[in-house]
Amino acid sequence: MENLGTEKKAAAKVKKKLTSNTSKAMMDFGMVEAGDKIMVCLSGGKDSYTLLDMMLHTQKVVPFHFDIVAVNLDQKQPGFPEHILPDYLKNLGVDFQIIEKDTYSIVKEKVPEGKTTCSLCSRLRRGNLYDTAKKLGANKLALGHHQDDIIETFFLNLLFSGKMEAMPAKYLTDDGSLTVLRPMAYCRERDIATYAEIREFPIIPCNLCGSQPKLQRQTIKAMLNTWEQAYPDRIEIIFNALQNVSPSHLLDPKLFDFFNMHGKDLSEYK
Repeated sequence: MENLGTEKKAAAKVKKKLTSNTSKAMMDFGMVEAGDKIMVCLSGGKDSYTLLDMMLHTQKVVPFHFDIVAVNLDQKQPGFPEHILPDYLKNLGVDFQIIEKDTYSIVKEKVPEGKTTCSLCSRLRRGNLYDTAKKLGANKLALGHHQDDIIETFFLNLLFSGKMEAMPAKYLTDDGSLTVLRPMAYCRERDIATYAEIREFPIIPCNLCGSQPKLQRQTIKAMLNTWEQAYPDRIEIIFNALQNVSPSHLLDPKLFDFFNMHGKDLSEYK
């Protein structure tokens, strides 16, 4: 009985942390408004299951109404257990759609053996999800990326693409018709993993890319894990830096007017 009580306290603690961080991100970036129809993208991984829980929690506690529709893109990967998500969502009582698109065959055809499939797979998946959101009449789309994803993306861009760019918590699609949200931008992956284990989500692994060796993202993840072991607050400090940018102390003249500095209050860029 004592162990059961301890487990319940731990479950309540991690859920409170996740809901608090999700709520803060939603408020900081103005993510949810009355009358929204938000398409929650559900892959069958721990992140997307947790995202759906966070969105359903938000729907219950906010003082206005918005709609949620969960959508899974069945990419026709061999061995994909097609029954798991429909059964789970029916039991949950959530409005949902399963979209079938054979992007798996396209990726396998276009990407040479031994090359990573993530980039093309992501582009195809994202395009199909955008189209689905428009067909369903959703004005917003929610993705399950978390704080660790954002930091990893920042270092991937910094070290491999030569640009300072992460994942935005909120952005408009190129045609301006859809707002994309990352409500778990402030949530740590370790908390999501703990929550998923407690909730016993029926996790569906990605067999297309999960086994690929030497992915750059895995290299970055290992680097960050090493740093965090040596300096336990390192990840939080890096994330704070992404929220505390000084354009005048960088080297991009598109972000700061270096030609017209005279006559201004220079204290802001000292």
